[in-house]
Amino acid sequence: MGVGRFAYTPIMPLMHAQAGISNSLGASLATANYLGYLAGALLGIAAPALLRSATALRVGLLVLTVSLALMPLTHDDGAWWALRLIAGAASALVFMIATSAMLAGLAAHAEHMTGWAFGGVGAGIALSGMTVVAVQQAGSWQAAWSACAALTVLLTAAAWGLAPRTAAPAATVPAERPRTRRWFTALLASYLLEGIGYIIAGTFLVAALQQGAPGWISSGAWIVVGLAALPSCALWMRLARRMSRPALLTISLSLQAVGIALPALSAGSVPALAAAILFGATFMGVSTMALAIGTHLRIPHAIALLTTGYSLGQILGPLLAAPLLRHGYHSALLLGAALVLAAACAAAACCIRFPHHLTPTA
Repeated sequence: MGVGRFAYTPIMPLMHAQAGISNSLGASLATANYLGYLAGALLGIAAPALLRSATALRVGLLVLTVSLALMPLTHDDGAWWALRLIAGAASALVFMIATSAMLAGLAAHAEHMTGWAFGGVGAGIALSGMTVVAVQQAGSWQAAWSACAALTVLLTAAAWGLAPRTAAPAATVPAERPRTRRWFTALLASYLLEGIGYIIAGTFLVAALQQGAPGWISSGAWIVVGLAALPSCALWMRLARRMSRPALLTISLSLQAVGIALPALSAGSVPALAAAILFGATFMGVSTMALAIGTHLRIPHAIALLTTGYSLGQILGPLLAAPLLRHGYHSALLLGAALVLAAACAAAACCIRFPHHLTPTA
């Protein structure tokens, strides 16, 4: 999912230079992926049984792989848009199914293993970035897409045996659900705001670094983001043994806001490297903790609802940032940082009297 969803970020500059795509088309293709992600999340709400289906997971992995393989076979804008839309929908399904399987099957035994599994998205980002950097030295944008598609074939084979948990038999007397909506509302608001701010940074951070940092930093920034994301979830989950998850969510969002703002406030290699590390070390950790908190609160379809809010934020982010891009990326990054800081405030509200130990009448 990390490769299929995020490979477009390092490939987009190649498509600008070699395929002649315009800035507006480049942004439109990114938006198509976000719309697809939203559609996949909504499908998870409409058909929750899919989140417990190994067949749905495998179909999603195959569709994601095929969508990458078809990208270099056409020069049609509409076909590219449709393929990125499909890739977004498949990404959302794969993410939700895998998350449901992990939270159900791993958390009770070894929570840090759940963190490493979430880190797979970071590994996919790093691998796709390395693949594109390697290919672009002697290849074309088509070769970059083909190489990433080949990478997803290998990763799909590795993930093929993942089996989501089947639904538990219904109890004879259904238990009363705990009253946790006010905490979930704060969590949903936080995750929505994070989706807006995160996608602004995810879309424009590398381009901003190219303007204010040496070439080796800008070209490798996406790889640094992925490498920082790889162990981050496991580290955040380890910290969760000693601190409450809502508090850690607030801390991680605050650190991410600092990382997004750094390139806008200071040029040079040190702020650029710090920005890439802080962004990579937090954005997957935020997802890990937010989804774990939502599951803990026992809200029906919590993962799908949070993913929907997150994907709505990703659609809104570029729309809000677009008017600020006339004079570079600094204003957009500051907007993204402000929104992530607002997400931290919403997460802080979730901390107030948080029900760490739930009972049916909580």
